[in-house]
Amino acid sequence: MKKLESSLTNMVLVLTGVAVIMGAILAGVNHLTEGPINQQKEKALADGIKSVMCVSDLKVAKTDEVKQNDPKGKELTYTIYQIQDAQGKDLGAAVESTTGGFGGDLKVLVGFDPEGKILGYTLLEHAETPGLGAKADKWFQKGEKGDIIGKTPSEPLTVSKDGGQVDAITASTITSRAFLLAVNQAYNAYKATPAADAETGATKQEKQEKENEETDDEEVEKED
Repeated sequence: MKKLESSLTNMVLVLTGVAVIMGAILAGVNHLTEGPINQQKEKALADGIKSVMCVSDLKVAKTDEVKQNDPKGKELTYTIYQIQDAQGKDLGAAVESTTGGFGGDLKVLVGFDPEGKILGYTLLEHAETPGLGAKADKWFQKGEKGDIIGKTPSEPLTVSKDGGQVDAITASTITSRAFLLAVNQAYNAYKATPAADAETGATKQEKQEKENEETDDEEVEKED
C-alpha cells in the first residue's frame, strides 16, 4: 500500500476525518446519556418541590412562566409550579429563580404559601466556593444563623451589612446577596401570577366577610 504523501491537503483531509468521527462519537454518547440526565433532573425537581413545600403528598396543578426585569434591566424567566394537596386545596407555589453568584449562576427553588410566606428553599444549581458560598444550602434554613423561613419578602430581604435583618454567610457576602435577590425575585414573580392574585383577593374577601360578621355580632350584643 502506497504511503500517503505528507502534504497540506492530506493533513486537512485527515484532520477533517478525525473531527467527523469524533463528532459522531460525541453525538452518540450525548444521545445515550440525555435521557438518564433529564430523568435525574426531573426527579431532583420533584424532590425539591416536596422539600420546599414541606408536603410529600402533593401535585403540580399548573406550571406558569413569568418574565420580569432584574435590577439591571435584564429580562429573566421564572418558573412557577402551582401546588395543591391530594384533596385539591391550594398550598401556594414553588418558584425557580436564578441570579449570578460569586462563582456563577445560582438557581434557587423557593416554596411560598398562598400568602407569600416562605415555607422552604433548596439550591438546584450553584458554582459557589466549597466551605464558603456553598453553605447557602443550609445557612438560611429554619433555625440557622440566616433563617428566612416564615418570612414574607413583601419588603425585600437584605443582609445586615446592607441594613437588613438577615445574617450573611461568613466571608461570603456576595453569595448571600445573590441568594436573597433570587428569593426576592421569586416572591415578586409568584405574586405576579393570576393564581396568586386570585388567592390574595379571595383571602382579603374572606377576612372582610369575617370582619363584617364580627361587626354584626357586636351590634346585636349592643342592641340586646
